[in-house]
Amino acid sequence: MKKKIVSVVAGVTVLVGVFGAGVYASPHLQEIRAYLNSELKIRVNGQIQQLNDSSGHNVLPITYNGTTYLPVRAVSDVLNINVHYDQAAKEVVLGERLEGVALVEERIHQTQLRTTDPAHTTYGGRNYGEVIYSPAGTNVFTTFYEPRGKYQKIYIQVAALDKDIESVEISDHEEKLVLKRHGLITPQDGLVTIEADITGTQTLVVRVNKDRSGGYFIPLTTSYYK
Repeated sequence: MKKKIVSVVAGVTVLVGVFGAGVYASPHLQEIRAYLNSELKIRVNGQIQQLNDSSGHNVLPITYNGTTYLPVRAVSDVLNINVHYDQAAKEVVLGERLEGVALVEERIHQTQLRTTDPAHTTYGGRNYGEVIYSPAGTNVFTTFYEPRGKYQKIYIQVAALDKDIESVEISDHEEKLVLKRHGLITPQDGLVTIEADITGTQTLVVRVNKDRSGGYFIPLTTSYYK
């Protein structure tokens, strides 16, 4: 697992700015005087990167009042992060666009294995931001989630680390009822998405049945309720 290292070759503060076509008539915009900064270079993992727009044309950082702004789409491209502009919501969405509500948005009772440490949140060369990370040697195999009866489905992603996972069980905690049991997951399978009907369920238990010498990985940002 690798994490990308980004450095900016210049003595300025760098923030990410957002620019899009068709926004100039907005009453929320304020006209300013800024400068295209052709001196600034962006280095990713030791290599200088050229910033491009969605059409492949070169774009430059903009400097305003001592702060340099980078175009978010161009930066996302060099970091291999998905980016989308939601016109209706006026939001820039980084990462996966989910059809539902990410698990990270609801209550999760697992502080021991829950982490935002990039050393543990990166899988397959991609940083998932916040995950349940259980390395080899851990004894904790269960996580409690609280959909609180608001959702009909859960789509939870699980990856086996080092050793096979025997099975993954999603259960209704109050009813002591197994809602879904998924069989063998090998490290070669990558992230496996497990779907379960959770209609009316208040609290879920996700149990990963594995050997103690193996670990597992559950991204909380791309696993979701619907």
